[in-house]
Amino acid sequence: MKPNQSADFIYGTRAIIESIEAGKEVDKILLQKDLKNELILELMSLAKAHSVPVQKVPVEKLNRLTKKNHQGVVAYLSSVVYASLDNVISEAYSKGETPLLIILDRVTDVRNIGAIARTAECAGAHAIVVPSRGTAQLGADAMKTSAGALNHIAVCRVENLKTTIKEIQANGISVIACSEKADKLVYEADLTAPTAIMMGSEEDGISPEYMKLADGHVKLPINGQIESLNVSVANGVIIYEVLRQRG
Repeated sequence: MKPNQSADFIYGTRAIIESIEAGKEVDKILLQKDLKNELILELMSLAKAHSVPVQKVPVEKLNRLTKKNHQGVVAYLSSVVYASLDNVISEAYSKGETPLLIILDRVTDVRNIGAIARTAECAGAHAIVVPSRGTAQLGADAMKTSAGALNHIAVCRVENLKTTIKEIQANGISVIACSEKADKLVYEADLTAPTAIMMGSEEDGISPEYMKLADGHVKLPINGQIESLNVSVANGVIIYEVLRQRG
């Protein structure tokens, strides 16, 4: 292991720049507040070009991560190689397949991400779409929880989820929002056409602006006292309803 690299993160401005330029996948960068110099500006520009979120934090947080000379910058590595959503959709259509995508909004629990990836891969979904900000880190823990599924299913990280939803729809794919607030049960919806299933966090659900963009809204029947299912469990039920309808 290199001197400026740990299991899940790297540190030092130049080391992070070189890692991004070399094609390493970075989940996010933690940058010391009020730190500004030419090298930092270069890093910020590179991060923007590669849709890597940058979070400004107190130096104490960086010191807790590593006692080495981090130079005010730490970057979390991703265990997955991100894919181009355009390429995923084009390839699905070129093979004569009906696209099935999973869109995740504000799902921050790494175990849920891993479980969703495992189910999606087993069901033959084409990709998982996640925003560059507000998503669980796709590091070693996510890979372990997914039982290695994140090695086999495309993960598409996007800068702007609103724009991405519109692009998905422009490719003839219906975006179906899953929420307990919906009026229609998932079993009543037609999921045989190209479909993107959109799931939100258990705490906040799907963002209102994305709900408005959706082509349809569905829910699962809840007959008990608890108002909602775990997001990974709900995803599993819905994605296999897609398979059932498609035969």
